[in-house]
Amino acid sequence: MSENKGGQASLKSYVKIARPDHWIKNFFIMPGVVLAVILINKPTDIRTFIIKLLIGFFATCFIASANYVINEWLDAEFDKFHPVKKNRPVVTDNLKLSLVMVEYAVCIIIGIGLSIFENAPFIWTEVVLLIMGVLYNVKPIRTKDIVYLDVISESVNNMLRLLLGWFIVCEDVWPPSSIMIGYWMAGAFLMAVKRYAEYRMINDPSVAGLYRKSFAKYSEATLLASSFFYGLSATFLIGIFLLKYRIEYLVAMPVMFLLFCYYLYIAHKPDSAAQKPEKLFKEKNLMLLVAILIVLFAVLTFVDIPVIKVWETNFFLPTGSKL
Repeated sequence: MSENKGGQASLKSYVKIARPDHWIKNFFIMPGVVLAVILINKPTDIRTFIIKLLIGFFATCFIASANYVINEWLDAEFDKFHPVKKNRPVVTDNLKLSLVMVEYAVCIIIGIGLSIFENAPFIWTEVVLLIMGVLYNVKPIRTKDIVYLDVISESVNNMLRLLLGWFIVCEDVWPPSSIMIGYWMAGAFLMAVKRYAEYRMINDPSVAGLYRKSFAKYSEATLLASSFFYGLSATFLIGIFLLKYRIEYLVAMPVMFLLFCYYLYIAHKPDSAAQKPEKLFKEKNLMLLVAILIVLFAVLTFVDIPVIKVWETNFFLPTGSKL
């Protein structure tokens, strides 16, 4: 891609394409941390644990920023058709490819450099996160342009973040497959709803297809149906995990269902926050549901509910057998 013509690029423009304001998304590593602590390994040295957590968080932030840098540069020719993204620095300013590549390399070096203080599984997961950014953005593969695969390939980063959080705590055991794939599908739900909100906001299929090639083969109906599929898959798989490891968590499932439904509701708002996940903290009702869910899981982790234990019993025993 050739260098863009426009206003003079400043240091601020180069910082902006790394999207430090999106670093909040990397808190998605926290469920992996919490799960590993509950299921596998409770840290004994809290100070060391906090340091490892901070290092792991910022390592992930810089690897994510590396992916954002190439995303912004390679998407410039398409972002000019988006009513908001057309104002991104790579579209409007005279950024230089050489400096963008230096920024990309620096983000990788810092991210991998910090990862060295963790462990081998953590480092390799960061490398996979970096590779997924290349596959998603760079031709000839560029999964971003392939209908449905765009969502699946981008949302795998959600599962990778879960693994990164897990490996901060535990390096020799993997998390259960049900929660890994469920977390992946939850990310796919978020991505599909984001696209649904974008498609509705652009409100012109021909322009939408110019902005995002996969939109040429999507419609509002297929985006909505696919998000429903991802949401069902996520809640089913997460439900399997909860049932297997602690049946009391079932009490929290209705709140989780409501959270998924409310997120879809948000997508129908004008200038929806679903298009900008980093701004979701401004959705007070959504944050309230998240807080309620977190409190419920915390309480249910330590509080037994004997009446629910009955559901773990096999009711189809032969006549005369005792429970």
